Amino acid sequence: MKSAVESLSPTRVRISIDVDFKDLEPHVSTAYQSISERVVIPGFRKGKVPRQLIDQRVGRGTVLNEAINEALPVFYSEAAREHDVLVVGRPTIDIKELKDNEIVKFEVEVDVRPEIVLPDFSSIELTVDDVVVNDKDVDEQVESLRIRFGTLTTIEKDAASGDFVSIDLTARVDGKEVEGGTANSISYEVGSNSMVDKLDDAVLGLNAGESKVFETTLLGMQDGETGTVTVTVKSVKERELPALDDAFAKLASEFDTLAELKEDVAKRLERVKSLEQGAQARDKLVDKLVSELEIPVPDKMIEEEIHAHLEREGRLEDNEHRTEVERDTRQMFKQDFLLDEVVKTESVQVSEMELTEYMMRTASRYGMAPQDFANRLAQSGNINSMVSEVARAKALANILNRVSVVTESGKKVDLEALAPKKMTEPESDN
Repeated sequence: MKSAVESLSPTRVRISIDVDFKDLEPHVSTAYQSISERVVIPGFRKGKVPRQLIDQRVGRGTVLNEAINEALPVFYSEAAREHDVLVVGRPTIDIKELKDNEIVKFEVEVDVRPEIVLPDFSSIELTVDDVVVNDKDVDEQVESLRIRFGTLTTIEKDAASGDFVSIDLTARVDGKEVEGGTANSISYEVGSNSMVDKLDDAVLGLNAGESKVFETTLLGMQDGETGTVTVTVKSVKERELPALDDAFAKLASEFDTLAELKEDVAKRLERVKSLEQGAQARDKLVDKLVSELEIPVPDKMIEEEIHAHLEREGRLEDNEHRTEVERDTRQMFKQDFLLDEVVKTESVQVSEMELTEYMMRTASRYGMAPQDFANRLAQSGNINSMVSEVARAKALANILNRVSVVTESGKKVDLEALAPKKMTEPESDN
């Protein structure tokens, strides 16, 4: 097989491929066997029909056509690998010449990843926010801790915002109870707006034993459709917060005094905001590179993604929304191409330990056991996507360490010091 690549644009190439017939012969044999197993010819068992008879009854052209359809993707993939063509779209194949028992010539046009010239990262300077922890920040955190250690006391009063109520709910549509639409003894914070729409308005002012019917949109309903919900308050509870003193500090932490607790909270907030500096620097670097570098994106890829997006939303005719989706889609592809180029340039490899560490952190964010999360990834075929995520994050961290990052006040930020401690690889027995 001989092949050559011609660049048609920064994102599209033409691959010319010449295949000697001897290289096509295995595919021809497969085609004969496949046809032999499908055709019915008296006197011959399926799979045992001679080639000559297939040529007579089916035609040599049909055989060659089947063989070529099977073979061309194989030769095309081989040629793409040989010339390091990074394909990102579906190819268009055009057979230019076919001489039986001699040669097959065809051309493939396909979208490819653009070449991206990366800058000298050491010349880039990014500005991030200063780390500022004030008394208000500390007080808010301490108050949240105080709420966690609060107690609920049943009282005889009308439910008000901030109170906790125990309620029963019954949903109906057209006067008939909805299947699975009944719930009993639910604890609900009035004013949280965390359950059924309009529930807060219905509960406000109700005392224990009182009910109210309100109209709302139930789960699964279309816009404009409504049902009714009957809510019954069984009890009203008021949250009592502990006094803000040294006794509270001992109750809620390992510290003996409130001053020590607040000092620790301030240190923790400073650490969190320092980590936010790293995330801010990362996002700013990506935005800067995407906006300043020449990163062409295949128009066909963008159009296919836009169409699929709008079709899922049922908004194919919404031109204003189309413009928004096109902008976001183009930005997404540019970012993907950029990060993959950084991975390639930095020669990033992902170890099993790094993948495991990343999966454990991600599983924790979703509240899942690591093994359950891994099993779900494997079942959905998303393991490679996660490997890509890890590689991109690792490559981005590499180049971030070469970028100069300063705060608005001019203080240099040491991003390496903010990086999380890595798990150690197990030592080999060899």
